[in-house]
Amino acid sequence: MKTGLAITQALLRIGPSILPFADAATVELPLGRLLRLALFQATVGMAAVLLIGTLNRVMIVELEVPAWIVAVMLSLPLIFAPLRAIVGFRSDTHRSVLGWRRVPYIWFGTLLQFGGLAIMPFALLILSGDTTGPHWVGHVAAALAFLLVGAGLHTTQTVGLALATDLAPAHARPKVVALLCAALLAGMVVSALLFGALLANFSPVRLIQVIQGAALVTIVLNGIALWKQEPRDPHLTDKRQPRASFSQSWRAYAGERTARRRLLAIGLGTAGFSMQDILLEPYGGQILKLTVGQTTALTAMLAAGGGLGLMAAARWLNRGGDAFRVAASGAVIGIAAFSAVIFAAPLDSARLFAAGVTLIGLGGGLFAHGTLTASMAKAGPEDTGLALGAWGAVQASAAGLAIAASGILRDIGGAVAQSGILGEGMNEPAIGYLIVYHIEIAFLFATLVAIGPLVREGTRVTRPDEGRARPLTPKSLVNQPT
Repeated sequence: MKTGLAITQALLRIGPSILPFADAATVELPLGRLLRLALFQATVGMAAVLLIGTLNRVMIVELEVPAWIVAVMLSLPLIFAPLRAIVGFRSDTHRSVLGWRRVPYIWFGTLLQFGGLAIMPFALLILSGDTTGPHWVGHVAAALAFLLVGAGLHTTQTVGLALATDLAPAHARPKVVALLCAALLAGMVVSALLFGALLANFSPVRLIQVIQGAALVTIVLNGIALWKQEPRDPHLTDKRQPRASFSQSWRAYAGERTARRRLLAIGLGTAGFSMQDILLEPYGGQILKLTVGQTTALTAMLAAGGGLGLMAAARWLNRGGDAFRVAASGAVIGIAAFSAVIFAAPLDSARLFAAGVTLIGLGGGLFAHGTLTASMAKAGPEDTGLALGAWGAVQASAAGLAIAASGILRDIGGAVAQSGILGEGMNEPAIGYLIVYHIEIAFLFATLVAIGPLVREGTRVTRPDEGRARPLTPKSLVNQPT
């Protein structure tokens, strides 16, 4: 008996060191509850893969939809990215008869995602010309589906991150951020594998089943994620309490000494890491002559690097590190990573390219974790949603615009190089790609310039022995979640 008890105690002691992010759990936010909450990030990752990856290929190849229509449809969710700050603000100031601030917004965001995914396959089939009716119906229905999914995705993620900030003690937030980002990566990787396997033998019926199955999974997982998470606050039912307007709250937030520089650094760094999203696989196939299987493995390398970055950032911040220094380190690694990707072409080295891709994931993980943690640290009890909404709005807008610009710049740069204007030595197929990678390096250098004063000022994360979290709201709350 004593031997068995000793073994059990030893396993309990080493558990957090073996299980990634297991030490993010606290008395206030146990591991089971934290893992449930992270499910909303998995559904966001699933929706992102479906929109950007799976449907991108299906619409162009199998359904033979013109590429310009596909580009327009996939860009529609970006319309809602700048509105994330407003959504976060509304969740900060929401007056609910049930005493909830965050839950109603996450749930309605989930319903928007569900509705968009439910009608999307039928809209896409009509858009492809498989109809006897007018074609404009397919355009309108597909646009509506993409808009609904985009609005739901941005709403759910913004308010979900605000809820996680409310629930997590201050000293545990770096680990919680890492776990939530890891859940997003896991949702993307698992969804990509499942969608690829299920649509290997494509048919219109199978497309309907897969997309509507994703709708069902979204509403089920988000329902589980929300169950008994947010405590009910009786003070939130009082509609007579004065409430600041968005413009007043935004002026107060943006008037904080480092807010604008912080958002600028987030935008520049996100653009620097995002321009390669649609170029790495074509670069590997066209320039380095990699097979389809080898280029597909790049996604796994990128995700593995991102996971390592998240774990390294969580460990660094847990020791009291500076969040901006973590983000700056990610930008430095990104510069080295893109340099490796650039030199892989003249050296014809697939190994150097693979190392560069992995380092892009590592640097991106450090940068995302550092900036998100810094945004959480700067948020007050009454403007958590606004602060995280501003982070999400800048991050999503910068990523979307950078991805769109990368394709245009690659095509223009490649056409100019092959025309001979730049000289015979620059008439190479890789030039269009290399122009984009050099621009990404320039963005990351600009990020370091923007983030330098913030590093000097410092955003030091509270260590476990240096105090506990602030209360969920300035009012007293019911202790047990409902």
